[in-house]
Amino acid sequence: MDFLEFVTTRQSVRAFDIERPVEKEKIERIIEAARLAPSACNAQPWHLIVVDDPELKNKVADATSARALGMNHFTKQAPVHIVLVEEKVNLTSGVGGWVKRKDYAQMDLGVIAAHVVLAAHAEGLGSCILGWFNEPKMRDLLFIPDNKRVWLDIAIGYSAQPLRIKKRKPLSEVVSYNRYKG
Repeated sequence: MDFLEFVTTRQSVRAFDIERPVEKEKIERIIEAARLAPSACNAQPWHLIVVDDPELKNKVADATSARALGMNHFTKQAPVHIVLVEEKVNLTSGVGGWVKRKDYAQMDLGVIAAHVVLAAHAEGLGSCILGWFNEPKMRDLLFIPDNKRVWLDIAIGYSAQPLRIKKRKPLSEVVSYNRYKG
C-alpha cells in the first residue's frame, strides 16, 4: 500500500471492538513512532501518558464525554487512551516562537498526534483525536501538575465500524501554487 492509499484508509474511529484488547507491543511501537516525531528546534515539548488500566481508562473516558451534547459517548469502548501533555519548549524554540509570534509547542503537539494516529493505523488499529474533555478532571485522574496543559487525548483500539469515504474540500479550494489564491 502506498502512502496516499494508507492515509486515505485512516479514519477517526468512533466505535471500537470492546472484545479485543490492544497488544502491548503495538502500543510500544506507536509510542516509539511518536517519540521520533519532529519538533521545532528538537524541543520535544510533550509527555505522553498511556492509559490502559481498564478502571482508570473508563474514568478518563468519562472526562472526555459530554453526553448531553452527544459528544464522545464512544470513548469507553476504546481500550487505550494516549494523553498528550504539553511540556516547556527548549530555549531556542522558545526564543524563536517569541520572535516569530508562533506557538511552536502547539504545532509540535499536532505533529506528534499525527504520528500517533498514523502509527496506530499501521498497526491495524483505529484512533480518534479528542480535544473535548474536562481538563481539571483529567489532571486529577492522571496526577498531572496544574501548571501543565493537557492537550489531547487519543482513543485507540480495534475499529468496529466500516471504512467511510472521506469528505474533504476539493484541492482547488485548499491549494494554490506560487501565490495565495483564496
